[in-house]
Amino acid sequence: MKSEENKVVKNTEQQNAPSLKEILKAEEAELKAKQKAEKLKKKQKVAYDINGKVIPDLNVKHVRGIESKKSWYGFYFVLPWIIGMVLFFIIPLINSLRYSFANVIPEEGYMQLDWVGLEHYVYLFKKDENFTTNLLGAVGDFFTSMPIVVIVSLILALILNSNFKGKTLFRGIFFVPVIVATGVVMMHLTDPFGGFGAIVQLSSSVTEDAYSAVGTSGGMDFTELLNSLELPTDITAWLSSMITDIFNTIWTCGIPVVLFIAGLQTIPAQLYEASKVEGATKWEEFWYITLPSIGQTLLLVIIFTLIELLTQTSNPVINQAYALINNTEYGISSAMLWVFFAIIGAIIGIVIFIYSKLCLKRWE
Repeated sequence: MKSEENKVVKNTEQQNAPSLKEILKAEEAELKAKQKAEKLKKKQKVAYDINGKVIPDLNVKHVRGIESKKSWYGFYFVLPWIIGMVLFFIIPLINSLRYSFANVIPEEGYMQLDWVGLEHYVYLFKKDENFTTNLLGAVGDFFTSMPIVVIVSLILALILNSNFKGKTLFRGIFFVPVIVATGVVMMHLTDPFGGFGAIVQLSSSVTEDAYSAVGTSGGMDFTELLNSLELPTDITAWLSSMITDIFNTIWTCGIPVVLFIAGLQTIPAQLYEASKVEGATKWEEFWYITLPSIGQTLLLVIIFTLIELLTQTSNPVINQAYALINNTEYGISSAMLWVFFAIIGAIIGIVIFIYSKLCLKRWE
C-alpha cells in the first residue's frame, strides 16, 4: 500500500512540475522586468516587479502631509529673526569688509568708496603704534582673565548646585544683577545727573562720580570711593585695583554660572551613588565624574567667556576703533575691527582644537 501511495505522489509531482519551456519563459520575463525597473529607476519613475505590482521607492518625494506642513511652523517662527539678521548684521558686516579696503567719504544718502587695497592694514601694523599696543594688551588681559572667570564660575556653580536650604533664592540673588546691569539700567543707577543715581546716593560721603559704569559689562571703578576715605595713595591704588577686579570678575561670572548649573543638573545621580559604594572621595568624583560629564558645557563656557572678554567696550582695541568711527574714519576703523575679528576667530579655533584633543577625547 505504501509503495502505491508513493508512486501516486511522484506522478502528481511530475505532472505539476513546470516544463523547461515554462522555466525559460519565466526567467526571460523576470529579466525583462528587472531591465524595465532599472530604466524606470534611472528616469525616477515608479518601478514594477514581474507581477506588475508597484515597487515602493523610499527615495521618492511624497506629497506633503499635515506633519510635514507643521514642520514649517518653526521656520515661520524664526523668519523675523532671519530677516533682521540679514538686514542688520550680514549686510553691515559685508559693507564693513568693503570699507576696510577703501577710503570712505560720507555723501548725502550713500557712502562713496575710494579703493586703496591693503593700505589700511599696512598702516595699522607699520605706522599706528597704539593699535599694536592695544592689541597685545587686549589679548594679554584675556589670557589672564579667562581662566579666573571659568574657575570662579565653576566653583560658584558647584556651590549653588549643592543641596542646601534656600538655594533657589541664592541663585536668583546671584543672577539678578547680571540681568539688571544692562546699559540703560546701569546708566540710570550710576548717573547722578541724567538718571536716578541710586547707587551714588547710597552714601553722602561719596562724590558724584564715585561709581562709573565701564561700558555695558557692569564693571565699576571704586577709585573715587576709596579716595573719599582719605587713605594713603598706595593703599588706595592697591585696594581700588583689587576690589574692581573682584567685582568685575563676579559680574562676568553670571551667565557662565547658569550654564555650568544646567550642565551639572544633567549628570545622572546614579554615577555619584556608585562612586560612594566604591569609596571614591569628593575630589575623585569631581575629576572622574563631574568634570568629564560637563566637558561640552565647559567648552561652551570657554567660548562664551572668550567672546565676552574680547568684545566688551572696555577693550582698548574696541575703544580705539569707536574713536575713529566718531571721527568718520570708517576705512581704518573697519580694517582695525576686522583684524581683531580674525585674531578672535584664530584664538577660538586654537582653543577648540586643543581642548578637543587634550580633554574631550580623553574623557570619552
